[in-house]
Amino acid sequence: MSSILNQPQTNQVPRLFSIGHSNHEALRFCELLREHGIDVLVDVRSQPYSQYSPHFNRDTLKQIVVPRGFQYLFLGEELGGRPAEEDCYDEAGHVLYSKLSQVPRFLQGIDRLEKGIQKYRVAMMCSEEDPTVCHRFLLIGKVLADRGVPLWHIRGDGRLEDHLALAAEGEDKQLLLFPEAKEETPWRSLRSVLPKPPPLSSSES
Repeated sequence: MSSILNQPQTNQVPRLFSIGHSNHEALRFCELLREHGIDVLVDVRSQPYSQYSPHFNRDTLKQIVVPRGFQYLFLGEELGGRPAEEDCYDEAGHVLYSKLSQVPRFLQGIDRLEKGIQKYRVAMMCSEEDPTVCHRFLLIGKVLADRGVPLWHIRGDGRLEDHLALAAEGEDKQLLLFPEAKEETPWRSLRSVLPKPPPLSSSES
C-alpha cells in the first residue's frame, strides 16, 4: 500500500468527505479543500480528465494540489464508476451497482477509504458538483452508509450536506411523485455510460 493514508493523525472525527470539481478555478477548488481541512484528495474518476477544465486532468491536478499541502491519491481503477467488467452493465449501458459493489477490486478501494479516514481528513473527488447525480453518492456513498461511515458532501458554495439527509430527501421526493410505486428502482447508474458511436461519414450515410 502507498505511504499515503499511512501516517497517524490525532483529534479528528473519522468521517469522509466528497467533492465535485465541476468548473471551479484551480485556486477556488483548493480553497474549498482547505476550508474543510482536507489532507488527502482521492480521485475516484474512471477517466481522470476534463475536456472543459483541463487543470483537472490527473497529472495537472496533482501538480496543483501537492505543492499546496494536499496529498493526491488516484483510486479510479478501484472506485471509478465505469468498470472494465462487461457483466457490470445492462443492455442499455447503465452500470449495475449491485454487481459492481461486489467486485473485489471495488471492495479493496472501499477498505482503503475506511482505513484512511482513521488517519486523515479525506475527500473523494469526481466531476459533478451535485453529488446526487454522481456515483460517489449513488454507489460509494450507499456502500459506506451501509457500513456506518459518516459522509459529508462539499458543495460548490462551500456548504456541507450530510449524505444520509440527502438520501432520505431523495426517497421522500420519490414517494411524493410516485406514491403508487412499491417496487424498488434498479440500483444502477442514472445514465448509460456506453461510448457513443462516431458519426457516419458522408459516404456511409
